[in-house]
Amino acid sequence: MLHAHEPKTVRASRIQLAQLMLPEHANTHGNVHGGWIMKLVDEAGALASTRHAAHRTVTVAIDQMIFRHPVHVGDLVFFNAEVSFAGRTSMEVEVQVVAENPITGERVDTNMAYLVYVAIDEHGKPTQVPPLITETPEEQARMDAAMVRQKRRLEQRK
Repeated sequence: MLHAHEPKTVRASRIQLAQLMLPEHANTHGNVHGGWIMKLVDEAGALASTRHAAHRTVTVAIDQMIFRHPVHVGDLVFFNAEVSFAGRTSMEVEVQVVAENPITGERVDTNMAYLVYVAIDEHGKPTQVPPLITETPEEQARMDAAMVRQKRRLEQRK
């Protein structure tokens, strides 16, 4: 078992949730409510951040989420999440959403979001998270971009 502060790879945080979209998730047009997708995006992100931190985490920010394609009743939706940046107590998680028609196999990238989580200890106070190790040039590029976004978020808080 890794010590709580030993560096971890992006791969170690990676998770995938899958959910069949049912009528109770949709509006009268048969499109799944954006809020339902946002809820599942947050759940996937929370799982990835918790896996990385080895602590409970709380959502502190969600960057803009643009829906490029609708999700329909009957679609099987995949929520792919992984940590893209780790600071001292916070982490950015990238969540990609893919809708699949389970009959035809056709897939479409519906949206993507970046969420920020803070790890908390048993007293609800922020606690240190492990550094993030990148293993590929793509992971390093995502982490570099995440660092720019995090700097912007911190500047906006001032």
